[in-house]
Amino acid sequence: MATPNATQPTDADVEAFLAAVEHPVRRRDAERLVALLARVTGEPPRLWGPSIVGFGAYHYRYASGREGDAAAAGFSPRKGATTLYLADGTDAHAELLSTLGPHTTGVSCVYVKDLDDVDPAVLEEVVRRSYAAVTTEGFAVHPDARGS
Repeated sequence: MATPNATQPTDADVEAFLAAVEHPVRRRDAERLVALLARVTGEPPRLWGPSIVGFGAYHYRYASGREGDAAAAGFSPRKGATTLYLADGTDAHAELLSTLGPHTTGVSCVYVKDLDDVDPAVLEEVVRRSYAAVTTEGFAVHPDARGS
């Protein structure tokens, strides 16, 4: 029997979640990201699981046969940095990300410690391109994503 995706959309209050973020920079950045991602995606914010603020959704299917739905764009204000999720992977945006400013990356994540230190126009374009890629018919999950 297939295991369902642990990160599901919830009916939790996004504003209450953001107000409870302890770190003042993460809270400020989260409020800015809600505005940016809502503008770029045209979707309202929704809490996915206990800590991911997502916008829109896309359907994925791994080569293993596992499939499900996930936020098409999203972020999480983590303790050490804000994590931005790029479902099409960071490699697809390497050139743009090289001009973003201070950040680190994973396969599908961009970690930013302070939005004041990055170029907001670059960040917006990365989010716009990633969202467009995953909400386009025929999107394929990043080959390095784990889908066991």
